[in-house]
Amino acid sequence: MKWRRGRRRSSDLIDRRGYRGGGTRMSGIPMAGLGIPGLLLLGLMLFLGGNVFDEGSGGGGGLESVLEELSPPQADPGANPIPPEADPDRQLVDFVDYVFSDVQDFWQDTFAQSRKRYGRAELVLFEARTQSGCGGATEQIGPHYCPRDERVYIDLDFFRDLRDRYGAPGDFAQAYVIAHEVAHHVQNLLGLNDRVQRAAPDERNEMSIRLELQADCFAGVWAFTVFERQQLEEGDLEEGLEAAAAVGDDRLQKEATGSVNRETWTHGSSAQRVRWFRTGFADGDPNACDTFSAQNL
Repeated sequence: MKWRRGRRRSSDLIDRRGYRGGGTRMSGIPMAGLGIPGLLLLGLMLFLGGNVFDEGSGGGGGLESVLEELSPPQADPGANPIPPEADPDRQLVDFVDYVFSDVQDFWQDTFAQSRKRYGRAELVLFEARTQSGCGGATEQIGPHYCPRDERVYIDLDFFRDLRDRYGAPGDFAQAYVIAHEVAHHVQNLLGLNDRVQRAAPDERNEMSIRLELQADCFAGVWAFTVFERQQLEEGDLEEGLEAAAAVGDDRLQKEATGSVNRETWTHGSSAQRVRWFRTGFADGDPNACDTFSAQNL
């Protein structure tokens, strides 16, 4: 992907990588009642989602309480960035910041065309663990959006896992992840997250899948604008599609357990995720992303 290097970093970026919250890196933590340990489990539940936290339940139960137990509440350390000259990930941070800002600029313009205000999200970069409005954020969770504080949380190590563990390398695979998370913020502003939370318990998984696939479609809409601006390079679209396929519920379940249980899906299959990313990319029209009305996902 062609992007403008050397620009000043956005005020939307909060860099906490210089602060680890007094914790150590955790891996392979078994989660009671969820069935799959470590990164694969939490990737299945939260990767490219972050909307399973029970807003409005008033109860603090479920996965959120587990996360809070793993990473107890602590004072917000604020930003303590690594000096750029000493940062081994300087170029990656610059790229992530550029994409995050570019995706938000697109949605801000889109909202303005409908005479609506777009309140910008913030991006928190962290190492190992930090605190969010939805509880503890750890590297095992993967990238996620917290609707309570309207922030996206990313540990940059995830992008190395995306390349090495999930087989989805390339900068546009990373861009897809970021665009998907910003799409969850768009959905939050539109009230779609609340719509899912109000669904009957036996409809929650289905509604969650529709929410996730719409976020994939919205990511594809942004990708189309990159194409229009002639910033897509050869192989970029394929990188995005590979990333979408890599995190399908069926593929993650198969890798983790050797079998697939459709009844427990929350994000959709690899084929569904690819299909909806392509739908958004087809003509760049957000109106094509109405997964909630679609008969065939």
